[in-house]
Amino acid sequence: MSPRNHVSAGSEPSPSQAPIVFVIDNDISVHASLEALICTAGWRSQMFTSAEEFLASRPMTGEPSCVMSEVILPGLSGLELQSRLVGQHNIPMMFLTSHRNVSVTVRAMKAGAVEFLMKPFREETLMHALRSALERSQIALRREVELRTLRERYATLSEREREVMALVVSGLMNKHVGHQLRITEITVKVHRGRVMRKMEADSLPALVVMAATLGLPSPEARYQFESLGRDPRRAFGDCMPVAPAVS
Repeated sequence: MSPRNHVSAGSEPSPSQAPIVFVIDNDISVHASLEALICTAGWRSQMFTSAEEFLASRPMTGEPSCVMSEVILPGLSGLELQSRLVGQHNIPMMFLTSHRNVSVTVRAMKAGAVEFLMKPFREETLMHALRSALERSQIALRREVELRTLRERYATLSEREREVMALVVSGLMNKHVGHQLRITEITVKVHRGRVMRKMEADSLPALVVMAATLGLPSPEARYQFESLGRDPRRAFGDCMPVAPAVS
């Protein structure tokens, strides 16, 4: 059975931007009732009868989305599907099931399920859960874009600029940064200005937040690498999830 993609006829949001709810359940009557509710909310829906069908057909989408699955499915179970989606924070998962089992519920919630609802469901409860899941997806997508942008900016910094940035955000004054790197304070100011421009930071606090988001290694870690006789520049590259900088 091919997944059905249903889009509401309302004026907002547009079909290409509307959030999408992936429903996985081998009960076709559940598809019909959920499809109508999802449409009414102005979201898109895609219906699947198995986890395998979903995994094979799920398109890569930049819109907020979530998965609503039955626990008991032919082939892969809902919990097994959940384990396949671990780490994909931009697509939260929830369960809507007729199988009440406390241990299964606990396992699903510990694994990150946003909700575990029983059939028959109350429309208000279900819609609230879906809104919450889609909001989480939207936040996760926005954070992914922000992090990717920061990584791209960071990749444009030279090795020296990276070193200056790490020391500046740790709270060192320019003259102390110069002392640590054995360069003049004027040179530090030049590199610092380039860092601010390339990272598009309008203030030092903003740069500090960017460094924390990127997970920059602390100066203490840098000095530990030095004490071990390792090149701190290579160590910085090992720690950062970005391509080597272009000098």
